[in-house]
Amino acid sequence: MSIRFTAKAHRGMVALTVAAGLALGVAGCGGGGDDGKKPKASSSAPTNRGSDPSTQEGETDGPLAELKGSDGLLLQITSAQRDSGGFITVNGSLKNDGDKSTSVPSALSGNETEIIRNGRSLGGATLVDSKSKKRYYVLRDTDGRPLTTTGFSSLKAGESLSVFMQFPSPPTDTSEVTFQLPTFAAATIQISG
Repeated sequence: MSIRFTAKAHRGMVALTVAAGLALGVAGCGGGGDDGKKPKASSSAPTNRGSDPSTQEGETDGPLAELKGSDGLLLQITSAQRDSGGFITVNGSLKNDGDKSTSVPSALSGNETEIIRNGRSLGGATLVDSKSKKRYYVLRDTDGRPLTTTGFSSLKAGESLSVFMQFPSPPTDTSEVTFQLPTFAAATIQISG
Protein backbone atom coordinates (compact mmCIF):
# COMPACT_ATOMS: atom_id res chain seq x y z
CA MET A 1 0.00 0.00 0.00
CA SER A 2 2.86 2.41 0.72
CA ILE A 3 4.27 1.84 -2.80
CA ARG A 4 0.93 2.83 -4.32
CA PHE A 5 0.78 5.96 -2.12
CA THR A 6 4.39 6.86 -2.99
CA ALA A 7 3.76 6.46 -6.74
CA LYS A 8 0.59 8.55 -6.51
CA ALA A 9 2.40 11.26 -4.52
CA HIS A 10 5.26 11.23 -7.06
CA ARG A 11 2.83 11.69 -9.97
CA GLY A 12 1.18 14.54 -8.09
CA MET A 13 4.51 16.27 -7.50
CA VAL A 14 5.50 15.86 -11.17
CA ALA A 15 2.16 17.32 -12.29
CA LEU A 16 2.49 20.17 -9.79
CA THR A 17 6.02 20.94 -11.03
CA VAL A 18 4.84 20.94 -14.65
CA ALA A 19 1.89 23.19 -13.77
CA ALA A 20 4.19 25.63 -11.96
CA GLY A 21 6.56 25.67 -14.95
CA LEU A 22 3.63 26.28 -17.26
CA ALA A 23 2.42 29.18 -15.12
CA LEU A 24 5.89 30.73 -15.16
CA GLY A 25 6.13 30.21 -18.93
CA VAL A 26 2.77 31.86 -19.54
CA ALA A 27 3.72 34.79 -17.32
CA GLY A 28 7.08 35.13 -19.09
CA CYS A 29 5.51 35.12 -22.56
CA GLY A 30 3.31 38.13 -21.86
CA GLY A 31 4.61 40.10 -24.85
CA GLY A 32 5.51 43.19 -22.82
CA GLY A 33 7.27 44.90 -25.75
CA ASP A 34 5.85 48.17 -27.04
CA ASP A 35 5.78 48.33 -30.82
CA GLY A 36 3.63 51.49 -31.03
CA LYS A 37 0.42 49.58 -31.71
CA LYS A 38 -2.56 49.62 -29.40
CA PRO A 39 -3.42 46.23 -27.86
CA LYS A 40 -6.54 44.56 -29.13
CA ALA A 41 -9.42 43.91 -26.76
CA SER A 42 -10.02 40.46 -28.22
CA SER A 43 -8.66 37.37 -26.50
CA SER A 44 -8.02 35.63 -29.79
CA ALA A 45 -4.80 35.81 -31.76
CA PRO A 46 -4.46 38.29 -34.60
CA THR A 47 -5.71 37.10 -37.94
CA ASN A 48 -2.88 38.53 -40.02
CA ARG A 49 -0.08 36.23 -41.08
CA GLY A 50 2.74 38.78 -41.23
CA SER A 51 5.71 38.72 -38.92
CA ASP A 52 4.89 39.84 -35.43
CA PRO A 53 7.28 40.90 -32.68
CA SER A 54 5.55 38.55 -30.25
CA THR A 55 6.27 35.35 -32.18
CA GLN A 56 7.46 32.59 -29.93
CA GLU A 57 11.12 31.85 -29.52
CA GLY A 58 12.30 28.80 -31.40
CA GLU A 59 9.91 29.18 -34.31
CA THR A 60 11.20 28.81 -37.83
CA ASP A 61 10.18 30.90 -40.83
CA GLY A 62 7.42 28.45 -41.73
CA PRO A 63 5.35 26.04 -39.67
CA LEU A 64 6.68 22.57 -38.80
CA ALA A 65 3.41 21.12 -40.08
CA GLU A 66 -0.03 22.11 -41.34
CA LEU A 67 -2.90 19.78 -40.52
CA LYS A 68 -6.31 20.10 -42.12
CA GLY A 69 -9.37 19.29 -40.08
CA SER A 70 -13.10 19.34 -40.55
CA ASP A 71 -15.17 22.43 -41.45
CA GLY A 72 -12.21 24.43 -42.79
CA LEU A 73 -10.12 24.23 -39.61
CA LEU A 74 -6.35 24.39 -40.08
CA LEU A 75 -3.78 23.65 -37.37
CA GLN A 76 -0.31 25.06 -37.98
CA ILE A 77 2.35 23.68 -35.65
CA THR A 78 5.10 26.26 -35.26
CA SER A 79 7.36 24.64 -32.65
CA ALA A 80 7.88 21.49 -30.60
CA GLN A 81 10.34 22.42 -27.88
CA ARG A 82 11.88 19.90 -25.46
CA ASP A 83 12.30 21.33 -21.95
CA SER A 84 14.77 20.28 -19.26
CA GLY A 85 11.78 19.55 -17.00
CA GLY A 86 11.00 16.37 -18.94
CA PHE A 87 8.22 17.58 -21.21
CA ILE A 88 7.64 18.91 -24.72
CA THR A 89 5.58 22.00 -25.48
CA VAL A 90 3.96 22.07 -28.91
CA ASN A 91 2.91 25.56 -30.02
CA GLY A 92 0.82 26.54 -32.99
CA SER A 93 -2.23 28.26 -34.34
CA LEU A 94 -5.74 26.93 -34.90
CA LYS A 95 -7.37 28.84 -37.74
CA ASN A 96 -10.79 28.84 -39.36
CA ASP A 97 -9.72 28.81 -43.00
CA GLY A 98 -13.34 28.61 -44.15
CA ASP A 99 -15.69 31.39 -45.24
CA LYS A 100 -18.16 31.10 -42.36
CA SER A 101 -18.08 30.78 -38.58
CA THR A 102 -17.54 27.21 -37.39
CA SER A 103 -17.93 25.35 -34.14
CA VAL A 104 -14.74 23.66 -32.95
CA PRO A 105 -15.48 19.91 -32.70
CA SER A 106 -15.73 18.54 -29.17
CA ALA A 107 -13.76 15.50 -30.41
CA LEU A 108 -10.57 17.58 -30.09
CA SER A 109 -10.86 17.14 -26.32
CA GLY A 110 -10.56 13.38 -26.68
CA ASN A 111 -12.81 10.88 -24.97
CA GLU A 112 -11.43 10.69 -21.42
CA THR A 113 -14.07 11.64 -18.87
CA GLU A 114 -11.62 13.58 -16.71
CA ILE A 115 -10.60 15.85 -19.60
CA ILE A 116 -14.11 16.28 -21.04
CA ARG A 117 -15.28 17.41 -17.60
CA ASN A 118 -12.95 20.44 -17.91
CA GLY A 119 -14.53 21.82 -21.10
CA ARG A 120 -13.30 22.18 -24.67
CA SER A 121 -9.57 21.68 -25.15
CA LEU A 122 -6.96 20.00 -27.32
CA GLY A 123 -6.70 17.20 -24.75
CA GLY A 124 -7.17 14.53 -27.42
CA ALA A 125 -3.78 15.28 -28.99
CA THR A 126 -1.04 12.65 -28.91
CA LEU A 127 2.58 12.30 -29.95
CA VAL A 128 3.65 8.93 -31.36
CA ASP A 129 7.30 7.91 -31.11
CA SER A 130 7.58 5.08 -33.63
CA LYS A 131 11.25 4.56 -32.76
CA SER A 132 10.44 3.68 -29.12
CA LYS A 133 6.96 2.37 -30.02
CA LYS A 134 5.25 4.68 -27.50
CA ARG A 135 2.34 7.13 -27.54
CA TYR A 136 2.38 10.25 -25.36
CA TYR A 137 -0.83 11.95 -24.21
CA VAL A 138 -1.35 15.57 -23.16
CA LEU A 139 -0.20 16.10 -19.57
CA ARG A 140 -2.72 16.90 -16.82
CA ASP A 141 -2.40 18.86 -13.61
CA THR A 142 -3.28 17.43 -10.20
CA ASP A 143 -6.94 18.35 -10.70
CA GLY A 144 -7.12 16.48 -14.00
CA ARG A 145 -7.14 19.58 -16.22
CA PRO A 146 -5.22 19.10 -19.47
CA LEU A 147 -2.09 21.23 -19.95
CA THR A 148 -3.28 22.65 -23.23
CA THR A 149 -5.32 25.53 -24.60
CA THR A 150 -8.88 25.36 -23.24
CA GLY A 151 -12.12 27.31 -23.23
CA PHE A 152 -12.82 27.83 -26.92
CA SER A 153 -15.94 26.76 -28.80
CA SER A 154 -16.11 28.50 -32.17
CA LEU A 155 -13.99 30.50 -34.58
CA LYS A 156 -15.21 33.16 -36.97
CA ALA A 157 -14.19 33.01 -40.64
CA GLY A 158 -10.48 33.87 -40.90
CA GLU A 159 -10.00 33.96 -37.12
CA SER A 160 -7.05 32.17 -35.55
CA LEU A 161 -6.25 31.15 -32.01
CA SER A 162 -2.77 30.57 -30.58
CA VAL A 163 -2.64 27.11 -29.02
CA PHE A 164 -0.23 24.98 -27.00
CA MET A 165 -0.08 21.41 -25.72
CA GLN A 166 2.37 19.82 -23.28
CA PHE A 167 3.43 16.18 -23.44
CA PRO A 168 5.88 13.98 -21.56
CA SER A 169 9.21 14.00 -23.37
CA PRO A 170 10.30 10.99 -25.42
CA PRO A 171 13.93 9.88 -24.94
CA THR A 172 16.48 12.55 -25.86
CA ASP A 173 17.68 10.57 -28.89
CA THR A 174 14.17 10.86 -30.41
CA SER A 175 14.01 13.96 -32.58
CA GLU A 176 10.96 13.17 -34.72
CA VAL A 177 7.43 12.23 -33.65
CA THR A 178 4.03 11.98 -35.28
CA PHE A 179 1.48 14.52 -34.01
CA GLN A 180 -2.15 13.35 -33.98
CA LEU A 181 -5.34 15.26 -33.14
CA PRO A 182 -8.87 13.86 -33.60
CA THR A 183 -10.57 15.02 -36.85
CA PHE A 184 -7.20 16.26 -38.24
CA ALA A 185 -4.69 14.57 -40.51
CA ALA A 186 -1.55 13.31 -38.75
CA ALA A 187 1.85 14.95 -39.35
CA THR A 188 5.48 14.24 -38.53
CA ILE A 189 7.17 17.04 -36.59
CA GLN A 190 10.75 17.72 -35.47
CA ILE A 191 11.54 18.22 -31.78
CA SER A 192 13.99 20.98 -30.93
CA GLY A 193 15.97 21.38 -27.75
